[in-house]
Amino acid sequence: MTTPGTNPGTTPARRDPSRLVDAAGFREFVRHGWGPADRDARVAPGVAEAAAAHRDRLSAALPGARIAVAAGWAPVRSNDTDFGFRPDSDFSWLTGCSAEGAVLVMRPVGGGHEAELFLRPPAGPEEPDFFANARDGELWIGPVPGLAEWSRALGVRCRPLDELPSALRGRLPAVHATHGVDPLLDALAGPDNSAALRTVLAELRRVKDDWEVGQLQAAVDATLLGFADVAAELPTAVKGGGERWLQGTFDRRARTAGNGPGYASIVAAGPHAPVLHWVRNDGPVPEDAVLLLDAGVELDTLYTADITRTLPVSGTFNPAQRRVHELVERASAAALAVVGPGAAYREFHREAMRVLAEGLHDWGLLPVSVDEALSPEGQHHRRYIACGVGHFVGLDVHDCANSRAEAYHDGVLEVGMALAVEPGLYFHPNDETVPPELRGLGVRLEENVVVTPEGNRVLSAALPSDVAGLESWVAAAGR
Repeated sequence: MTTPGTNPGTTPARRDPSRLVDAAGFREFVRHGWGPADRDARVAPGVAEAAAAHRDRLSAALPGARIAVAAGWAPVRSNDTDFGFRPDSDFSWLTGCSAEGAVLVMRPVGGGHEAELFLRPPAGPEEPDFFANARDGELWIGPVPGLAEWSRALGVRCRPLDELPSALRGRLPAVHATHGVDPLLDALAGPDNSAALRTVLAELRRVKDDWEVGQLQAAVDATLLGFADVAAELPTAVKGGGERWLQGTFDRRARTAGNGPGYASIVAAGPHAPVLHWVRNDGPVPEDAVLLLDAGVELDTLYTADITRTLPVSGTFNPAQRRVHELVERASAAALAVVGPGAAYREFHREAMRVLAEGLHDWGLLPVSVDEALSPEGQHHRRYIACGVGHFVGLDVHDCANSRAEAYHDGVLEVGMALAVEPGLYFHPNDETVPPELRGLGVRLEENVVVTPEGNRVLSAALPSDVAGLESWVAAAGR
């Protein structure tokens, strides 16, 4: 890796051991002879229009309020290396902009709000940051869009970031800002009142517009390609590549088709399959095991899929694996059957849990009746499924988490809401309450669904979800 230079401003300063800034000859020579650079801000079709509509919805929800939402900064990974930058999801929903350090300000005007984006202009060759700032200088990282390019792409007035203090200073009403994302905005906005703003944004984001549903479908479609890639590589994983090989296989597809994986992929083979958040992905892949693959592609627009399938590594489920998978299939069908406008959000959870509890009782695994297990003070079946069976999905894999309970878990479903529905059963290797053939077996079936006027549409329907379909699909992928 090359040696970093200085990094003034909001991001941490970094040492410049070369001291080129002191070399007068270099500084004079580097100022001249640069032709035009490609600075276009490349955004997906429909981004600007969707973001403008989202701002209109926020304006209507907070009339007369001054609003500031920050993109944030890439966190430090170690010493002088950073993680890749991903803007704050609320900021992305309102702008479609991917510029690090940017801040959106919505100023109340008659009948609504006027939006402005505050960004760091790129340092030109006449400025030391052009060559001395290894983190952001264009001689190090290449050309980036400037204010004019972002304004043209998004249809929003853009101003230099150093004008942000004057835009927020001393005016009434108080600023509703996203705190904890950008230290500069925190200092300028005053007292932390971000909870109310985050709640409003989360609840607005619950209902996806047509453009957003299209983005989710595209993310699902890319994810299904990634699942096929993984299925084709099962023989290599068995021979020694293991879970890491399969993780890398999916991540390559995610990076090629979009921004990358939408969350830490779960690639859990054999005894790791019952571990709900197995993200170490460092184990072998036994040929007689199942592989629980929970992964999603995040598009460049940052909408992510969240799909799970449990694959027979050999191409065929054994009797115990088949029995568990078929019970989870029935739970999935029961849950999906009640997803529709006006239904209580918790109804699909209750239906899935009822089917699972009945199956576990039939197998003799519950110490009480089904009714006792399903009662609030019972919940015995949750030993084998401690997690819930669904959540909102969108810009975040667990989307709209800042919503109030009455607008989420205690609320009702509306047309345009997007859900992940994911029943499963998880029998840990050391669980002596289950017979030996079930120990170390985990099965999850996760679909992405959008609520429609007629009920729901399963975005992930192109990927088989039943035992016979998965066996045929795995066999075909391995040819």
